[in-house]
Amino acid sequence: MLLAIDAGNTNVVFALFEGSEVRARWRIASDARRTGDEYAVWLMQLLDIHKVDRDAIDSIIISTVVPRALHNLEVLCRHYFDVEPLVAGVGRATYDIEIDVDEPRTLGADRAVNAIGAHAKYEGDLIVVDFGTATTFDAVDFNGAYKGGIIAPGINLSLDALVGNTAKLPRIGIAVPSSTSVIGRNTEDQMLIGVFWGYVAMMEGLIARMQRQIGRPAKVIATGGLAVLFDKATDIFDAVEANLTLEGLAILAERASTK
Repeated sequence: MLLAIDAGNTNVVFALFEGSEVRARWRIASDARRTGDEYAVWLMQLLDIHKVDRDAIDSIIISTVVPRALHNLEVLCRHYFDVEPLVAGVGRATYDIEIDVDEPRTLGADRAVNAIGAHAKYEGDLIVVDFGTATTFDAVDFNGAYKGGIIAPGINLSLDALVGNTAKLPRIGIAVPSSTSVIGRNTEDQMLIGVFWGYVAMMEGLIARMQRQIGRPAKVIATGGLAVLFDKATDIFDAVEANLTLEGLAILAERASTK
């Protein structure tokens, strides 16, 4: 059984794979100070709830964009599972895809793994949109090569900046506006329209520009926590893949096992 760990800026996601299927998935808030022991206390309880024997986990792979978190996750793997983890992009778990950008080493592990996962599931040119702390737009060509992309502030970061830098605007939740009108009648509605429909307009505009620059038909694959929410408000996504990053990690681990 494979344990895939995706450590992002906001959450760390753990997923158990049996073959290519996700058996269970859990998340915990990211905190680079959290020790391996603290991860273990939390994770062992979840394994017990799902009746999973930790000895059944014989392979672990970690993807992280938080360098300080890696050591403690490695401690978790070694001390509590007696497994030396694979690290995405390192050693046997190198990406083995062309990263056609100016500084390939600066590409985030999550984006490389998304490219691997998307290319494995879909043919042709792809645009992968990942809704995380930042929202990323990545171009993957028909050969699976990573060709570059865009980094934009995540919608929650945008909302935090709006609320945190104004004296009277209230904090609101992100949701699909109840009305299709883009002329709000009160402060909260006006904020939600500006943040939500403004974000949809940004996505649609950037994706249209990317598609023109690619010059060939490109499927748009969305992933990340808010992908389903935005899928209700636009028709720009060809598919929504909630587990794309984790599935890319599973593919990377399988390839590493044959090296």
